[in-house]
Amino acid sequence: MNSSPSVEDLRLVEALARHGSLGAAGRELLISQPAASNRLAALERRVGERLFDRDTTGARPTPAGRALATEAAHVLAHLEEIFDRTRAAARTETLTIGTFGSFAPWLFPALEELLAGRTVHQVTDHGDRLIDWVGEGSLDAAVVAIANQMRLPGTVSALPIGVDRLAVLTPPDVTLRAGRRPFAGLDVIGYTYDTSAAALHRRLSELGARPRAAATAETAVRMGRLLRCPIVLPRGLGLAYAEPQERVGAVAVAGRLMLHLVTRRPTPPALARAALVLPARLPLDPLTTP
Repeated sequence: MNSSPSVEDLRLVEALARHGSLGAAGRELLISQPAASNRLAALERRVGERLFDRDTTGARPTPAGRALATEAAHVLAHLEEIFDRTRAAARTETLTIGTFGSFAPWLFPALEELLAGRTVHQVTDHGDRLIDWVGEGSLDAAVVAIANQMRLPGTVSALPIGVDRLAVLTPPDVTLRAGRRPFAGLDVIGYTYDTSAAALHRRLSELGARPRAAATAETAVRMGRLLRCPIVLPRGLGLAYAEPQERVGAVAVAGRLMLHLVTRRPTPPALARAALVLPARLPLDPLTTP
């Protein structure tokens, strides 16, 4: 037997909690008092708890009954909105778009503005998974930094949208060394959102650093502030996270990070138009930057 309550069960419990009377609840639900009583008794047997104390003065919910009545009211309110949400979905295009976690706080607010009139369902994960999901059709698009570093599924296209470079964010009480080894003897938090993390850490070691990894850009910034050490990360994210007393400057680490909009072929016109103006709303340089 299905142990889940039916909608009729939920309506009875909610009405009985409001009216305090099986007769009044039955009249609202257009069923007789004996039928309401039998339905309540059957529900109590399935729950395994007494839900209402009943006598000649009415019906009062037990703690279990109050809990179920609260849940019933919530579920019934949700059910009443289903058709409205369904009709709204028919009138509004929904796009499911993914990106990596460090970029989500900048991308999704920009898309809300650029794709006005459409609902954007947000997904975050690693770039390779996002590209696979676009290829299989479970994502409409993804903004990633590795599209030019991997073999793409034949069903997708990758549209370049902007470039970034590595930079160093320096907390106010941190001083870099002079000369060719600016990080000599320093812990340095290194973060990049493409596949070059290992190369970045090797280069930091060559510059005298003791490199430390971070899972996200925000983690890197927080670690650097806590440990009072430099943070090497993409320049756009450094500028976005930097506080007024912190500096973001050039770093002797090669790296040109290219972000792409990956979609199924052909790229939907609305997304293609958004890609043209995304760099102006994101911590990115336009494609024309040398």
